[in-house]
Amino acid sequence: MIRVLLADDEALLRAGVRAVLGSDPGIEVVAEAADGREAVALTLAHRPDVALLDVRMPRLDGLAAAEELRRAAPDTAVVMLTTFSEDEYIERALGCGAAGFLLKSGDPRELVSGVRAVTEGAAFLSPVIARRVIDRLGADRLARGAAARAALEPLTGREREVVALVGAGLSNAEIAARLHVVESTVKAHVSAVLGRSGLRNRVRLAVLAYEAGLVPDLPR
Repeated sequence: MIRVLLADDEALLRAGVRAVLGSDPGIEVVAEAADGREAVALTLAHRPDVALLDVRMPRLDGLAAAEELRRAAPDTAVVMLTTFSEDEYIERALGCGAAGFLLKSGDPRELVSGVRAVTEGAAFLSPVIARRVIDRLGADRLARGAAARAALEPLTGREREVVALVGAGLSNAEIAARLHVVESTVKAHVSAVLGRSGLRNRVRLAVLAYEAGLVPDLPR
């Protein structure tokens, strides 16, 4: 059972997300918070597998809460809930250790897929969010693409395959099955690439894979 904490200051939004997650018998919402400070406290009390955090919340916003949880509850994967109007927060959120980004108005199936993906060690970006991340970070896409390809140049062929599959949103288990290797081998490859590239997490690695052209283009 995947245990989830849900934090959003809008009760109606929480009810909708809870209903979507409840459609999956393998997911349980164990606690709800109406602000970031409460989200941190309840995460420490319940130790859920995933914390779904709204970007904008009173007392402590989702980004600051994500920073605290990265230090205090590193085993809880953080997924940010965002809207189209919050592009300015995306780059900052990438540095907060979040494992995923979901659009509040997106396909409900992405919510379930995202929660499942981050618990399996994957980074998950809603395709629309991924497109906007790249557009925002890549005003000069040609230069960023060249830099991304240069960063991946030292990698072995197998490491590049792993990076491409991380960019496609696959978990370690799914990558292992695709490449016919054991999961520990995939974890070793991901750790090695993160270490050599200086990237903080799989979300950054996924973005790098997109920028380098290792993943098919995303819908706008």
